[in-house]
Amino acid sequence: MGRHSSGRGRLRPALRLVAVAAAVGLVAWTAVNVVPKWFAFTCDEPPTLAVTAAPDIAPLVELIGERVEERGRAGDEGSCYHVAVTAKDSAEVAESLAVSADGALPDVWVPESTMVLRRAQANGAFSGPVNGTSIASTPVVLAMTDETATSLGWPGKQPTWADVLATPAETAIGAPDPVRDPVGTAAVFGVRAIADTTPDPEGSLTASLRRLAEHTAPTARELYDRLPGAGSPDRPLAVIATTERDLLRHNAADSGYKVVAGYADPPVPSMDYPFTVLPSAAQDKRDLALRFAGRLLDESSVRALGDAGFRAADGDVLRDRSIDQRTSTEPAPRLDAPDTAAVDKLLNQWAGANRSSRTQVLLDVSGSMAEQVPGAGATRMQVTAKAAALGMTLFRPESKWGLWLFSTKLDGDRDHRELLPIGLVKDHLGAGAKEKVEAVEAVEGGATGLYDSVLAAYRSSRSNWEAGRINVVIVMTDGRNEDPGGISRSELLAELATLQDPNRPLPLVGVGIGPDVDEEELTAIAAATGGQAYTAADPAKISDVFYTALGKLLCLPPTCGAG
Repeated sequence: MGRHSSGRGRLRPALRLVAVAAAVGLVAWTAVNVVPKWFAFTCDEPPTLAVTAAPDIAPLVELIGERVEERGRAGDEGSCYHVAVTAKDSAEVAESLAVSADGALPDVWVPESTMVLRRAQANGAFSGPVNGTSIASTPVVLAMTDETATSLGWPGKQPTWADVLATPAETAIGAPDPVRDPVGTAAVFGVRAIADTTPDPEGSLTASLRRLAEHTAPTARELYDRLPGAGSPDRPLAVIATTERDLLRHNAADSGYKVVAGYADPPVPSMDYPFTVLPSAAQDKRDLALRFAGRLLDESSVRALGDAGFRAADGDVLRDRSIDQRTSTEPAPRLDAPDTAAVDKLLNQWAGANRSSRTQVLLDVSGSMAEQVPGAGATRMQVTAKAAALGMTLFRPESKWGLWLFSTKLDGDRDHRELLPIGLVKDHLGAGAKEKVEAVEAVEGGATGLYDSVLAAYRSSRSNWEAGRINVVIVMTDGRNEDPGGISRSELLAELATLQDPNRPLPLVGVGIGPDVDEEELTAIAAATGGQAYTAADPAKISDVFYTALGKLLCLPPTCGAG
């Protein structure tokens, strides 16, 4: 039966190992939290431990927290505390940890994956190394319809990812967005591992990534809603990337259609649910967290996790599923989560195949932009703003786009001002951003504060660089730097050089407008970032030049093939 086996004989040892780990944890916290027996015990006002957890495991964490409180009320001194659990999307938590609006942070965070934890750290959520202890796991699988599974030999064998990816292109495969969802990230790692075994690894990887990108969804739930029988008006999916735990819950529900799990070989990172005490937690909360970690790893808690479809942290199943031919009870190999550099590199490849971007546009509004364009019946500002507005529509709806204006002293002492904050293109277009950009006017008497504005835009984009997107800064100007009080060209180029990171590419694309552009200056600035400069001596041709620049950047037809 291939990977399928009974799993008998591993369940009890797995629980014993977890119990041993729990005992070690309990000894650790007891050593520092002994309550002298001669003090009267009371649990009328227990302290609170704030825990934020991924939505799929949060109900179990909350249930175990309630059991702890019950023990406390029954007289268990070590359980005299309240666990307040919040279920929240891990990507949102990572963002709030990096920039907390109200300073309210949890004491403990349990994301789906250590990959999420490391990305949050790379983006400034923590000042020092942060590690978590896995409290459960679930492998990432490709869930497929019975029809697809049968064509791949099921139930005689459990299909692998290589089997699935070898199916005809008409077999629609969906995945959660790998930029935000670690299940999607793990799926992309699996696709790459299989591509590495082919004669043309890069070509095979690109083809597979584009196949996934065609049916990417923000969440796995939306993917389940697109399986045959779910009633979705969209083209049904034959295969989706998901977790074994979610697949088990889906099959257990009365949905009318079930799916079969395909397991990765070579394996991919599982979701490992690291129980992470945040550096911001006070010492007394850290002590409570250590106590609660011990409770999460005791035998009754582990059984509850097994009943909910999770595996042990080491990948062993926690309950007998031997009669279920749709999943495997073989141990899921535990892999170390890939480091952030490896994830960034892979998501850069995903961005290229998916053509998803984060673009910061810097638009010149100096006084010279008010000059008329011969034969066009419009000013430089009008034709340039129109080109920028048109350019926004060339990006995918899920791409991110923002626009700054620049001229000397445009915002107090600053030479730039934000017109549109970075946001999804579809949201900008829905809010009338195209018309807002087209209405931009030149600033009478304003000079070209190029260098300071470029550096500010580049620094902002570097600080907010996003994996899984083509990150780029686009500068549109009709002149050269005219701000004697700002930084010099040599200083700008030196600063740009220090901001380079080969693992996080951020090219600057210069678009020069009209006969007054210093092409050499614009080229030098772009080249310092690995970018390129384009010029239109005739401002009336700015739309053509801008489109050419975007085509090379985003691989738009006809610059590259439509496939």
